[in-house]
Amino acid sequence: MMTETHKIGIDLGGTKIAAILLDSTGNVKTEKRFVSPHGDYVKTIDEIRNIVADLEYGLPRTASVGIGIPGSISPASGLLQNANSTWLNGRPFHRDLSHALEREVRIENDANCFALSEALNGSGRQSRLVFGVIIGTGCGGGLVFDSKLISGPNAIGGEWGHNPLPWPTPEELGTCQCWCGKMDCLECWISGPGMSADHYRFNNENLEAHIIAARADHGDASAQASIERYLSRLARGLAVVTNFIDPDVIVLGGGLSNIEVIYSRLPELMRPFIFADHFNTPILRPEFGDASGVRGAAHLWP
Repeated sequence: MMTETHKIGIDLGGTKIAAILLDSTGNVKTEKRFVSPHGDYVKTIDEIRNIVADLEYGLPRTASVGIGIPGSISPASGLLQNANSTWLNGRPFHRDLSHALEREVRIENDANCFALSEALNGSGRQSRLVFGVIIGTGCGGGLVFDSKLISGPNAIGGEWGHNPLPWPTPEELGTCQCWCGKMDCLECWISGPGMSADHYRFNNENLEAHIIAARADHGDASAQASIERYLSRLARGLAVVTNFIDPDVIVLGGGLSNIEVIYSRLPELMRPFIFADHFNTPILRPEFGDASGVRGAAHLWP
């Protein structure tokens, strides 16, 4: 009798770790969430090992493990790079985790995992070229063509968040320094912390992005102005991506993708910046919500 094969997916975030166990037919057997060990590399490795042991309890320790991470593994050095969870950068994360789990592990950028999930059986499943977007604590992106990830020789395929804000106004120039060391990266403007920082600059009021969105929905003028500025910047950023790769569909994920007005307003705001006489690219919500990234991590193993 053949042993049933299982897949484990883990989405390692700055504040939470999501985990999923799929059976051999792709059905979800278990889903769990844990608090991330903020700022501690060794505890992060230990926590993931404990999570895998928990998911495999009562099963043979033969499940494949795929992990979505903030950042990517450098093909040149084998070290983790470009993570806004900066305590992971410069570490042999892939090697250490494979050693801790006593098996080979597949690791991809978390936005790539999100895009893969939505391209395989989510909102982008009818499309050839899918651009998946994460707008939350950071700003990430992933490209999938014909159901295959496009990671690139530098493992940065789809990373639009660390390009400068396009078509900036004079007031936007030289305003914010990104954690990566450069000025005015898109992530500074269209992440949750970016929205909060922009609202503070105008109103001297420190609010998280979901509070700003809720206040805007209830008619708060200052919050509505912050949302308008945010939408303008998101539209300009996505217009540049569209001009480069012209995706069949754009799927939005991350906490800010829950802002309802995004889907009705973005097309009209993007259109003036699109290098074409029309703009018909659908901008969609994710099929699996914030569980999409962890599902994509599990599917790193075919």
